[in-house]
Amino acid sequence: VLDELLVKHYKDQVLIIGMYLDQLEKVARRYNAPLITGKTSVRQRRDLYDQFKNGEISTLIVSKVGNFAVDLPNANVMVQISGMFGSRQEEAQRLGRILRPHGNSLAHFYTIVTKDTVDQQYGANRQLFLTEQGYQYTILYEDEVADYEPAVFNS
Repeated sequence: VLDELLVKHYKDQVLIIGMYLDQLEKVARRYNAPLITGKTSVRQRRDLYDQFKNGEISTLIVSKVGNFAVDLPNANVMVQISGMFGSRQEEAQRLGRILRPHGNSLAHFYTIVTKDTVDQQYGANRQLFLTEQGYQYTILYEDEVADYEPAVFNS
């Protein structure tokens, strides 16, 4: 699924965010993308954030440190691959990373959830929460991702 999303958004500034370091390290190696964790020095974080903001790198992977005090106004796609899926606060913080004003660009927030797991129930709770907050929410199965074209709505 992540392969398909990155192909679909190859022209975009993509943040991949998660909670499990071993998972994030594998993703960073697979896509040859930089990874920021709690162990990343402040200077290196700043350098990577600046490179992302300047468009020198288009994909940045962050652990839960990305939930707090990160300003990446050009990020228009976020893919959440793991997290505390029951946490509305975490969801709101992650949405806030990409829903800041970007001119006329459209932001996309994806959460990858494994079917028939406890995460699927958390996903249903998130869907209710996000819908109540006024967000459009679409559920896709793995075989639907490649053909999916997000709808554009005018407010």
